[in-house]
Amino acid sequence: MSLALATLLYEWRRYLAAIVALAFSGLLVLAQVGMFMGIGKAFTATIDRSPADIMILPTKAESLMNTGGLPRRVMPLIYMNPDVIQVADLDGDGAMWGNVAQDGASLKPDKQKREWVQIMSVDTQPGAVTLPTDYADSVREALSEPHAIALDQSALARLGVKLGDKATLNGKTVRLRAILTGYPNMMQPEIVMSRDTLRLLGMASNARRVGPLMVKIADSSRSEIVRDQLNASANGQFRAWTRADLAKANEGAMMKESIIGIMLGFSLFLGLLIGVGITSQTLRGAILANIKEFASLRALGVSMGSLRSIVLELSFWVGIAGLGATAVLVTLVSLLATAGGVPMAFSVNIIFMTGLFLLSIAMISGLMALGILKKSQPADLLR
Repeated sequence: MSLALATLLYEWRRYLAAIVALAFSGLLVLAQVGMFMGIGKAFTATIDRSPADIMILPTKAESLMNTGGLPRRVMPLIYMNPDVIQVADLDGDGAMWGNVAQDGASLKPDKQKREWVQIMSVDTQPGAVTLPTDYADSVREALSEPHAIALDQSALARLGVKLGDKATLNGKTVRLRAILTGYPNMMQPEIVMSRDTLRLLGMASNARRVGPLMVKIADSSRSEIVRDQLNASANGQFRAWTRADLAKANEGAMMKESIIGIMLGFSLFLGLLIGVGITSQTLRGAILANIKEFASLRALGVSMGSLRSIVLELSFWVGIAGLGATAVLVTLVSLLATAGGVPMAFSVNIIFMTGLFLLSIAMISGLMALGILKKSQPADLLR
């Protein structure tokens, strides 16, 4: 075990403030990134968990955010590829939600809920390309009923309903027949219904343009090959994406939003100030407290360069400890957010970059603390 690591383990209380500062700097960044990415994941959850292998978007679309529509004539063109076995468009709408009194009872004014909601339709046939793979058969069968809807459990209190209750969408009656988990949405609650129910409510698209297309192929391992074949035959009418590529593009689109970029930039700057300020002062104080030990090492012939290496290594281990504390805090915050219906998601790249950010703070703090070693004069041991 190195001298730096042994020092940190033995005198961990001296370095606790630095570790905590790094942990909260990491939490400040990851909590915001996780929340914004979670909002994006909630928006695309139905697609991410579908059996679709390929998505068809407009030619200029760079993600699912504000994609626009496609000409309906594109759908038959996709079937011309021999690997394609199923094509369906994403259909949905927005509507005004209202809860209603149940069993003839009157609804108190403070219990009335009116809110604009987003509607997403699915096909309820077994194995349908628009049907998420994590829907239980009971959910699929419930949605097969006319005017049946499903809601994520996090939206129940917000919309003032429970399983079996009736409600209205644009004044038309629907009934909550299924509860979903893992589909929270902080912005607009999302209502799921069958495509047939969407038609019954008069909200289905009958225009010449359709939403993004979901494509299922016979062999999922050929998704990249089929994507390239479809793009080669598109003639500028559409662009095919694999589901994995589209998921990455959606994450990038969320991070490019101007308000999100400003908030994350401010968080990084604030995290840097807090981390460097507290960590560097903590390291300086700890080194100053052990200045006689460093002077003894110099008296034994240890060079100043070696002492600097010890301090920098100590800074590195403080950074590693800060990463561990960050992981614990972020996990706890994620669990609390999930319990409160707030979606959070973290990509490997973001976690990796945040880890480098925290280690950089620790090493910068170590460099700033090196000046205190000048006080480690062997002559001071004679005083």
